[in-house]
Amino acid sequence: MIRWGIIGCGDVTEVKSGPAFNKVEGSELLAVMRRDASLAEDYARRHNVPRFYSNAYDLINDKDINAIYVATPPSSHAEYGIASIKAGKPVYIEKPMALNYSECLEINNASEKYGVPVFVAYYRRTLPGFLKVKELVENGEIGKVLFVQIQLFKSPSEDEKSGKPPWRVDPKVSGGGHFFDLASHQLDYLDYLLGPVHKVKSIVLNQAGLYSAEDFIAAEFLFPGNIACSGIWSFGSAPDSSRDIIEIIGDKGSIKFSTFSFENIVLTNNSGRREIINERPEHIQYYLIEKIVQALNGNGIPPSTGISGARTSKVMDEVVEEYYKAGQ
Repeated sequence: MIRWGIIGCGDVTEVKSGPAFNKVEGSELLAVMRRDASLAEDYARRHNVPRFYSNAYDLINDKDINAIYVATPPSSHAEYGIASIKAGKPVYIEKPMALNYSECLEINNASEKYGVPVFVAYYRRTLPGFLKVKELVENGEIGKVLFVQIQLFKSPSEDEKSGKPPWRVDPKVSGGGHFFDLASHQLDYLDYLLGPVHKVKSIVLNQAGLYSAEDFIAAEFLFPGNIACSGIWSFGSAPDSSRDIIEIIGDKGSIKFSTFSFENIVLTNNSGRREIINERPEHIQYYLIEKIVQALNGNGIPPSTGISGARTSKVMDEVVEEYYKAGQ
């Protein structure tokens, strides 16, 4: 039985991940931790979790816990991830894997040294709709893949407009802006679909001036097989311009789908136009957690590891490198 402890039982764990640890066969959620003990206790009570802590190291050192999920902001992923590894406990880390690529390497070096596995919460690698897209590509439904286009436009939140930006746009806590939080899912999925990125070029700006992090990114990527990708991410645009699109273009057709809104997948080729449901599970991390539990019980290898997670962080660091070097 894999007995989990969660470090950082905040919003992301309420529905997306937390309940799945008790629903996956061979898994149970034994303890949660949050710095505010009353909030940790409240979470434990509402989710029927036997134990709660206000200190991460008390949870890590709980002898009955044999796997740990780090769901804090990225600035503490390396600290808690490495501490879990040193305690001999496999660790499942929220995305992005760490504050930057350098910290990802520290985690992976500890994993190799102590022989303890690391997994990263890039769960789109296991979601039915995204696996369907992969199947369509691999079955040649659009022929040879030539290029990919990404568009993700979002308007600023009311908090951002009123001068109270969230931690997700504080580079010291998140690694960058919303690009790190959201585009990481897209870039990691394309890594899974097409292979590791070979080359990166980018323009990175702050256009709205609501916080110090980047809010506009235009980037180009080269994948194996000379597959090109261009993406635009804007987090300061008008509400009516919002969009969430990835389109894969081949020499015999195209596949269009969304990353976050789970709209129907649209396949267009010589056979015509077909829409396919992009299923969103109740607990969106369920399938990846299931794969991790199976692996820890000796069955299979999960598709999202510390090695693949680090590659995504490396790409994102390369995208924003010049922006932060310039003192932004």
